[in-house]
Amino acid sequence: MSRPLLLSVLLAIAAASLLTALLFGTFPISFAQVVDTVLFPVPGIEQDVIWKLRLPRALAAFACGGLLATSGVLLQVLLRNPLADPYILGISGGAALGALTALLFGAGLVFTNLAALAGALGAIAIVFALSFRAGDWNLHRLLLTGVVLSAGFSALISLLLVLTPQAQLKGMLFWLMGDLSQAGASGLAWLLLAIVLLVFTVWAGSLNALALGALKARALGVAVGGLQAAIYFGAAAATVAAVLLGGSIGFVGLMVPHALRLTGVNDHRWLLPAAALAGGSFVALADTFARTAWAPQQLPVGVFTALLGVPVLLFLLSRKP
Repeated sequence: MSRPLLLSVLLAIAAASLLTALLFGTFPISFAQVVDTVLFPVPGIEQDVIWKLRLPRALAAFACGGLLATSGVLLQVLLRNPLADPYILGISGGAALGALTALLFGAGLVFTNLAALAGALGAIAIVFALSFRAGDWNLHRLLLTGVVLSAGFSALISLLLVLTPQAQLKGMLFWLMGDLSQAGASGLAWLLLAIVLLVFTVWAGSLNALALGALKARALGVAVGGLQAAIYFGAAAATVAAVLLGGSIGFVGLMVPHALRLTGVNDHRWLLPAAALAGGSFVALADTFARTAWAPQQLPVGVFTALLGVPVLLFLLSRKP
């Protein structure tokens, strides 16, 4: 499949995923009503359901998936590891520890997000301080620091869950498994996604060179140290935005880039926008299923991304020599 055709197909899937999110829910709305309400909004219950509930959540889910998939592509280039994903650097663990600590003390949504942001920034600072020495990156130290931090955060999170009163436990578990029911306005997440895509698509040639190895990239005239720093902070920012929006939604940043590479897309000029579209569509559809499969009970979207991600990942691993 040609690259422009692939992007066209992914754009159609993205539009279909958002339309599906508007169509399905506990309150029945027909296709004609959705089109009329979107194009010609008239005050009424359909307008409230679509414009105040379903559309904001669908846009948040799409932005979250796009950010995670884009971050996964960047980290796989940085670490030259096809199994790298947005959560490998401990950022999600730091955010989760901050958010769950705030929830334990009864904080509201704003303070919970601030605590999650503080935890994520702390993890980013620790990894950067231990991995960037003398103007260069130690990628092995970067990966090991992230793994160690993730393990430490996981232990602290388990301790918090043990100490949490029963009444607060369900909300904390939903956050850990990925939950978009509390997602607010996603405008900043969309802006960040657009900036990250624009910047790194412009630098796609350098990303292609770096994917061949640091020595080859330097021989081709790439400023490797600066590019690696930009990739790290770009991927970290995208991960933080996604985690603040929807909690810990797993497997998107790992699975989507792999699936696209299996179609022959390796040039980052095409891989980055394709990953954003595919990741966004995947999470939007998964979230729609999560809130309708057991209606009126809503399930964590991370459960469904994992249920699909695990077999796909095992299949991908089985293809390795």
